[in-house]
Amino acid sequence: MQKYKKNSIHHQFLCFFSYLCAKIMSFDNKQQSSRWRLPAEWELQWGVQLTWPHAGTDWAPMLDEITATYEEMAREIARREQLLVVGEPNNDTWARDHGFITLVDDEGNARLLDFCFNGWGEKFPSELDNAINRRIYEEGKVKGEYKDCLDFVLEGGSIESDGKGTVFTTTGCLLAPHRNQPMTQAEIEERLKRELHAERIVWIDYGHLTGDDTDGHIDTLVRICPDDTLLYVGCNDPDDEQYKDLQLMKAQLATFRTLDGKPYRLIELPMPRPIYDEDGYRLPATYANFLVINGAVLCPTYAQPDLDTEALRLIGEAFPDREIVGIDCRSVIKQHGSLHCCTMQFPIEVKGEK
Repeated sequence: MQKYKKNSIHHQFLCFFSYLCAKIMSFDNKQQSSRWRLPAEWELQWGVQLTWPHAGTDWAPMLDEITATYEEMAREIARREQLLVVGEPNNDTWARDHGFITLVDDEGNARLLDFCFNGWGEKFPSELDNAINRRIYEEGKVKGEYKDCLDFVLEGGSIESDGKGTVFTTTGCLLAPHRNQPMTQAEIEERLKRELHAERIVWIDYGHLTGDDTDGHIDTLVRICPDDTLLYVGCNDPDDEQYKDLQLMKAQLATFRTLDGKPYRLIELPMPRPIYDEDGYRLPATYANFLVINGAVLCPTYAQPDLDTEALRLIGEAFPDREIVGIDCRSVIKQHGSLHCCTMQFPIEVKGEK
């Protein structure tokens, strides 16, 4: 049998063929990896999930009050899209954090990511909430490709997506105890990129609201809006205990750039005047905790007419093509959350039951 030298034409052809095959495989893998994306909240939606309050939850002492708020949210949502009400056994009602995080692709498919919810770092019971996604999927309430991600703790309120490959989050939450330790920040970032098919993760290192149980969920602090706009909570009172940290957050936001290298458009939301519970503890009221739905933005208000009006006006600047609807959320913050925390949207690709 004739042998070929390393520098022979035959050998060069084999090398080139192997190189070409490797490039094709790499391209295919990249195409597969980039098939999915985490849509922005303002993209077309199929519906919104509400996990309903009942006497077996912490809402029991104020069940009538919180039910009235949920009914108002439900009416506004149902006017514009599907409403999925979860009434099965549950520990609590924060659908944003125990609900599916949904990816979509350009072919109209959905991937339902079921991450672990562990009561914001094992602070509260969560085993019933953590089982909701599997049940509503098996019952056909939502449709798509189910993916088990229960080996990783991730709450929907801890991430924000621009739909173009950038995902924002906070170090305060994702690096907090009892989430994913002993994983490092770099390892958590890699997992986020892989599961969410994100091109980059942008970390916010400052910002925390007094009374917040989530360790700094981004949806209480900074929200991504169309046209590379960031709506964020401000604090201009040096005597406010939150002032220093929120000023540092504001300064950090000014350093961020889009994937195109441009600065973000920044809109500062007012800070509600302090609201306290019956024991004198401050509650985490925030105007950033709004919900974007088809044709509208549902915004929390706190019976502070001047600040409520200003907040709704500013949110309207970021969403000029939508109706801005205020919903009194003084009931919701008594359990240390607000409007966005109560909800989880599904993109139109989910095609769940009507």
